Amino acid sequence: MRDTSPDLLALPGVAALLTSLREAVAGPQPERELVARLARLTGGRAEIRASWGDVVASAGEAAGPEVTRRLSYGDASGERHVGSLTLAVPPEWAALVPVAAEYALLARLQAAAAGAARRRVGERTLDALLSGTLPEASLPDPEPVAVAVAAFARPPAPGSAARAAHAHALDVLAAVGEGYFLERGLPAHSTVRGDRAVWLWPTADLGREARDLHTALLASTAQDVRLGVSAPHPGPRHARTAEGEARHALAATRQARGYTTYHAMDPLYALLADGSFAPLRGQVRARLAALEDGGRTEATLRAYLGHSGPLPDLAARLHVHVNTLRYRLRRAEEALGGSLRDPALLARLYLAFEAEGEEAPSAGN
Repeated sequence: MRDTSPDLLALPGVAALLTSLREAVAGPQPERELVARLARLTGGRAEIRASWGDVVASAGEAAGPEVTRRLSYGDASGERHVGSLTLAVPPEWAALVPVAAEYALLARLQAAAAGAARRRVGERTLDALLSGTLPEASLPDPEPVAVAVAAFARPPAPGSAARAAHAHALDVLAAVGEGYFLERGLPAHSTVRGDRAVWLWPTADLGREARDLHTALLASTAQDVRLGVSAPHPGPRHARTAEGEARHALAATRQARGYTTYHAMDPLYALLADGSFAPLRGQVRARLAALEDGGRTEATLRAYLGHSGPLPDLAARLHVHVNTLRYRLRRAEEALGGSLRDPALLARLYLAFEAEGEEAPSAGN
């Protein structure tokens, strides 16, 4: 145990106290039993929360100032945050806090281990659903379901050790997501397919579930996580279609720590992403590159397409004089052979720039 106060070891009955805490975390509901015993022992309040903030177990009434300890441990993927313990106990029990935090961490890990076998069964079911090999008679009862797909924003570093750590982190991510759903009474299935974690669950409020699932995933790891979520579907027989939608939504998520639902994604995404606009993109970039100005005109044009106010406001945002802005836009028109007041040209530019998915050059001086 870490940070154990010598005063605690001098307390009468400390052996019996530690035995009681060990028995609590060995039970079928370790978190609930642990906080109940801590509350009874101290006459105060004890509470365990999940890493995303949900109360997992709580007991007793506050009898002193609140003290919160983060529950985390290191594994192959780095530090994993699994929750927190809050105690509000009489001052004479203050020395118990670090010991109780160790047992609370153990309780969280015990609960996760107990759910591992259950998750493996659900994993096989979900893999069969997504591969289309589950017999019709084995399909769960039809009810609205959704599928979510998550990925880390950065690929693993080269080397077998880094790949193993990445695979472990994905498995942890899948378990965290399933735990999030189960604590809300939603019997979810999870699995890992390639470099993606996947979940299927019966949905009741998809917008809130997508947002809170993403929050839970981010809270459980130090890495950036992107999430894509399907539309609701009328039963698990549509799992493969839902997974395809979730993967499209994931691919449409530009932010490293963002999430996208299928209904909210840009409806042009699939068209933009399939490579059909490569000739248009190449033509536009080649004409702008002929200006040989280090990409400043192209960057200015991109900013112009995303701006809806007066030109002086855009010039101020780009830190250039408004006459410089007008000059660059005229050069862009000359290079492209058209007017920026022409809706057809503006549409072609939007399609060309949105289809490439590359980082735009800087529009600075």
